[in-house]
Amino acid sequence: MWDAFKDFIFWGIQAVYGFVGDWGMAIILVTILFRVLLIPLMRGQIKSSYQMQKMQPVIQEIQEKYKDDPMRLQEETQKLYAEAKFNPIAGCLPILLQMPIFMALFQVLREMPSYMEKFNLSSSSYEFYNLISNLTLSPADAFSQGVGTFIPYLILLIIFAGATFLPMIIQQLNAPNSQQRRQTLMISAFMSVFMLFIGWSSPGGVLLFWGVSSLIGVAQQQLTTRALKRADEKKAAEIVETEPVKVDVTRKTKKKRPTKNR
Repeated sequence: MWDAFKDFIFWGIQAVYGFVGDWGMAIILVTILFRVLLIPLMRGQIKSSYQMQKMQPVIQEIQEKYKDDPMRLQEETQKLYAEAKFNPIAGCLPILLQMPIFMALFQVLREMPSYMEKFNLSSSSYEFYNLISNLTLSPADAFSQGVGTFIPYLILLIIFAGATFLPMIIQQLNAPNSQQRRQTLMISAFMSVFMLFIGWSSPGGVLLFWGVSSLIGVAQQQLTTRALKRADEKKAAEIVETEPVKVDVTRKTKKKRPTKNR
């Protein structure tokens, strides 16, 4: 089953390569197609995160109110999540969906000469135009070949590690300063360093796939968030326009009629 999936990944990239004539561009186009398929899922996740960001003041009030009652705190937090239709696990889902492709592409690029021989194909190189000489090499392999060869792989490695958690970081930077924000930023920084460790021995093609996918995710997050903010502003403006105009009318005090003396 896994071998069949790897063959599918290889043939997908090979088919696109037949049109564009460049392995790097083939990987980028396959990545874009994959991200297009993820648009509905990503939009739902971004919308739910945006709603939760707006509710941060309420969350802080709950945390302060029930700080001595962990059970009630958890109950009220879960109730708030349900009202906002927010699922914390959904934020990890796009990354989890990419992991099988990441692992399959990792193995395919490592075994590229064997795949080309297996399907009676030939290729003189696995380059990304003149930018990256060989997408089957890892940054560790490129480093052993000299600084000039290593620099493009270093750029890919930085994008690979930084862009993975950039959407989470951007979201927290726009959130109110809180303990949760600080914890999230610390976790993101730690995971980015961990991704550097993983990327060091990953083929350049894998770094290209993941980096492009992450950057597309950042762009989608920014565009979707701006659209949600504009929708909120428009809704608020409509509410203001439909509110009845309050007129403060001060009635004059009637003077008492003088009584006639009879």
